[in-house]
Amino acid sequence: MKATKLLVVMIVFTLLFTACQTSTAPTDSSTDAAVEGTPEVCATDAFGCAVFEAGDVVKIGMGAPMTGGDASYGIDISQGGMIAVQDFGELNGFKFTLVAEDDGGTAEGGAAVANKFASDPAVVAVAGHIYSGATSAAIPVYEKAGIPLLSPSASLPALTTLGSAVFNRIVFTDARQGPPAAEYLFNKLGKRKLAALHDGSDYGKGLAEAVAARFVELGGEVVITEAITKGETDYTPILSAVAAKGPDALYFGGYTAEGAVVVNQMKQTGLEDVVFFGCDGTYGADFLARTGANGENAFATIAPIPEESAEKAAFDAAYLEQFGKEAGSLSPYTWNGYDSTAGLISAVKSIAVLGTDGNLYIPRGALVTAVRTLTDYKGVGGTYTCDATGECNTLPPMFVVVKDGAWVPAD
Repeated sequence: MKATKLLVVMIVFTLLFTACQTSTAPTDSSTDAAVEGTPEVCATDAFGCAVFEAGDVVKIGMGAPMTGGDASYGIDISQGGMIAVQDFGELNGFKFTLVAEDDGGTAEGGAAVANKFASDPAVVAVAGHIYSGATSAAIPVYEKAGIPLLSPSASLPALTTLGSAVFNRIVFTDARQGPPAAEYLFNKLGKRKLAALHDGSDYGKGLAEAVAARFVELGGEVVITEAITKGETDYTPILSAVAAKGPDALYFGGYTAEGAVVVNQMKQTGLEDVVFFGCDGTYGADFLARTGANGENAFATIAPIPEESAEKAAFDAAYLEQFGKEAGSLSPYTWNGYDSTAGLISAVKSIAVLGTDGNLYIPRGALVTAVRTLTDYKGVGGTYTCDATGECNTLPPMFVVVKDGAWVPAD
């Protein structure tokens, strides 16, 4: 498969707060009366203050795959974040921007982007990273720098068991995605022999293992568990080995680029009657475009589509107008991109201090705490309250299936 090369993307949006709000506006709790001199909190805060002079811009970072086979996820989520900046990106005359850096979705890329953000004094928080492997590598860098994260989509359960003070997420974890997928396969679809494949990533491997474990608990048989190599275009040898085991369903933990290759090669390897069941990483218009008719009747689990509301309708309309695509068509996390960015802006506004010198002071340690203690924050995708480990979402997954060339809710 030849990946489309895109230019490295940096999204820098410097837009005034608009009257067309699409979510509950972040509360501006910064003091109206300017504080004399440098605020005392800057001397006592564990990480000091980020200081912005007149004309400076407050940066919210995002690490995401912006080029390559999975770029649709990074582009989509960052575009959701862009609209949040449009809606809420101003405080006491200071503007916010969203800076999306290409981390390739890899651990190496995640660490590199994290180091870049940590060396930029204008970056105060990160709406990401969006892939679990990149996030895992980036967390230690942000921990040292005192930069909080609010990920829209990094779902590996272990990320909140590391004892990190800075990592938080508004997506469900794979512990909530994997077992329900196994239950759907066993109870709803009546499958009894499962092949479990994954792309070798922390995310894909963790999901496949969680599905396999629950499937066995239910009384099913996992006939084979294998990893494929990311980036390859021919998986027929391993798929032929899978076919020899006689599964009636194939679960794949991974992303669209590899998942689409697997689907396209199932028919030629004796797996034409085997159900393909993917995950939130294989959902989206890109999967449909890559698989065509081969993708018909493929299943996946995704984050629930938000309930209809005036806020969601306004966001969806803004997204369609600006980008020419329906919200949720490129990835299931369009709305999470908005909510993670807006949530971080809300936290910044709750602790920022305006000095009599005209500077804006953002105490970094206080911001870490403010993000971790987000409570009843209402976004377009849901209402979020973060627990002591940084889990801010307890929703179950939604099941979808490809019918007539489109993703639709599964029965």
